[in-house]
Amino acid sequence: MKHIKSHFTFTKKQRNGIFLLLFLILIVQCAFYFIDFSKDKPLENNSELIAFQREVDSLKQVKLASSKPKIYPFNPNFITDYKGYTLGMSNEEIDRLLEFRARDKWVNSAAEFQQVTQVSDSLLKSLSPYFKFPEWVINPKPKTYQKTDFNNSPKTYEEKIDLNKATASQLQSVYGIGEKLSENIVKYRNRQEGGFASDVELSEVYGLKPDVIENITRKFTVKTPRTIQKVNLNTASKDQLVTIKYIDYEIAYNIIEERILRDGFKSLDELTKVKDFPVHKIEIIKLYLTLN
Repeated sequence: MKHIKSHFTFTKKQRNGIFLLLFLILIVQCAFYFIDFSKDKPLENNSELIAFQREVDSLKQVKLASSKPKIYPFNPNFITDYKGYTLGMSNEEIDRLLEFRARDKWVNSAAEFQQVTQVSDSLLKSLSPYFKFPEWVINPKPKTYQKTDFNNSPKTYEEKIDLNKATASQLQSVYGIGEKLSENIVKYRNRQEGGFASDVELSEVYGLKPDVIENITRKFTVKTPRTIQKVNLNTASKDQLVTIKYIDYEIAYNIIEERILRDGFKSLDELTKVKDFPVHKIEIIKLYLTLN
């Protein structure tokens, strides 16, 4: 016991040190209790902080706006599945437009676009400023009526005018041909070196309907056809066949397969039996083929 008691015996100097330590601890505790060491109040009302926050918010808005896909003026008649998706259209709305265009019909105003696709008013409001229709739709020229002889009775070959030499004004003498369609005919003719190769190429002119083409051929015909380098259907390779309009590699392969099965084609009309062959374009395709 005596040995244990000796551990709790302090000198006067040690006792003073202990009291000083306790005093310092007490002072520190009081300081923490009575002194507010927290930072100054938040600087919500600080003008510099508010200005900085506004600048950060504006930069966020600019970043958000720049991340959105930019829309350029476009003709709504040529909206694809992907284009419609990026514009916010639903699959049903896109399908309605594509079905409408498949019937060879055209949307010529924002109201007609909504009528066909049934898009909401809000979506139409966001898209319509970017619609770009042809100039002749936006600012149609006033129709000028001139005395024209619309005698569509068939003429003999000698009486008919050469389609490769006819002027736009001469073409307008045909019932159903106006200024725009006559320009389309001349433009198509001028794109081909030598002009039309046959009357059937009129079906390739944009805007011409079968009844109007029939009216044209009553008074006009191709008398000076352009020269076409024809391909022998029974000996042509796949690479030669794909040089022909409307024939791709798949159709060319099918043609060769059918040719082997038939031991050669006897008639160009037998092409209609080829798998996936564009039958509605056969008259155009036949211009570029021969059996000799």
